[in-house]
Amino acid sequence: MPAERRDLTGSVVLVTGAGAGIGAATARQLLEAGARVVLADLDPDRATLVASGHPPEQFLAVGLDVRSPEAARQAVAEAVRRFGRLDSVVCNAGIGVFGGICDYPDDVLQAIVDTNLLGTVWAVRAAVQHFDARAADGAGGGDAGGDVVLVASVAGLGTGGGDEAVYAASKHGQVGLATSLARELRERGIRVSTIAPAAVNTGFADGVGRTEGDPVKDGFLAPDDVASAVVTVLQQPRRMRTALWSMWSMAEQS
Repeated sequence: MPAERRDLTGSVVLVTGAGAGIGAATARQLLEAGARVVLADLDPDRATLVASGHPPEQFLAVGLDVRSPEAARQAVAEAVRRFGRLDSVVCNAGIGVFGGICDYPDDVLQAIVDTNLLGTVWAVRAAVQHFDARAADGAGGGDAGGDVVLVASVAGLGTGGGDEAVYAASKHGQVGLATSLARELRERGIRVSTIAPAAVNTGFADGVGRTEGDPVKDGFLAPDDVASAVVTVLQQPRRMRTALWSMWSMAEQS
């Protein structure tokens, strides 16, 4: 028999950083799976283009700076106003640089931690507050609870390179956050999954340690590889959960 899968048709999923890279690939795959997707990005016009070709009633593009707690709450509120509920949040927005600890100004390093770590905290808090409120009023039905998926990195698992210390620190924080959240939220029916890819062939860090069009990127994971993992954990039956999924391309040494 084929493996059991949850049908995501009609499920409402908010994806941060949905305008490009892994976030865009995830949004597209979720739309193809029938989900209703909230594409949250600093550039909502770019996010709208990601959903091109899908019926407008299936998606909502919203502007979101994940560094703002209020903006995260507003994005969740807009999702609920449009679709009546929120079922999952995919915390994907992230930035990074490659270089030594003294190679970049303070504000660049601050932005990495604020975006990757605190930006995840604010999005998760806003989503969980909605999941809990929905459970309290009995609106969840047979699919009560929710899903929290964090797109972290193998750099957060102790395999960060010598040229990404602050980025690796922010990703270690994400992994630690997810581990504790899973213990906190499991009994409330909220699953927490961490997807930890190695290098992915996107525009990530181009100009700040990576070069656009560098042929070495051809050996990296594709954005759709990571997106497929996100969709897979959301499709798992509610009786199970994937705590951590690390991913490497065949071309990279783990």
